[in-house]
Amino acid sequence: MFFVKVFILFLIFYSSLKVGKVIARKYYNRVSELKEMKNALNMFLTKIRFTYESVPESFNEIGNNIKGKIGEIFKIASGKMKNMSAGDAWEETIEKADISLTDEDKNVIKNLGRMLGKTDLEGQVSEIKLVQNFLNTQIDIAEKEKQKNEKLYKTLGGVIGLAIVIILV
Repeated sequence: MFFVKVFILFLIFYSSLKVGKVIARKYYNRVSELKEMKNALNMFLTKIRFTYESVPESFNEIGNNIKGKIGEIFKIASGKMKNMSAGDAWEETIEKADISLTDEDKNVIKNLGRMLGKTDLEGQVSEIKLVQNFLNTQIDIAEKEKQKNEKLYKTLGGVIGLAIVIILV
């Protein structure tokens, strides 16, 4: 009986630690996804400047080169561009994407869709650069939040688990 009780208390403590780590992981994922998005937009900028590929072709190629959720966003958007305009496909894909970005991040990235395929080369380049500047700022903010909150939630998970174990003993 004693071992069963100790085992259950250990599971409670371990579960609390895992919950803290899962919450902390969101901050890491946000930083990673912002950096991946910036990299993907940099690839897109290069493609529209130096190749004559269409937006769907460029997005598909970027989706194949970028791994993870951001690459999937570009692949999905490329597929949707067969049935709707590039801007609408991009906005809808970003809205429905299961990513760790904040609503503010998503809104600025979605605004890129306003220019996709609708303006000349310089208009698209300037919009991409604007989004990249925003992403630089958001990456800095996300890094600071990650440093502060990642450690906080990991520690908080352990403390709450320990508190529950102490109360149950």
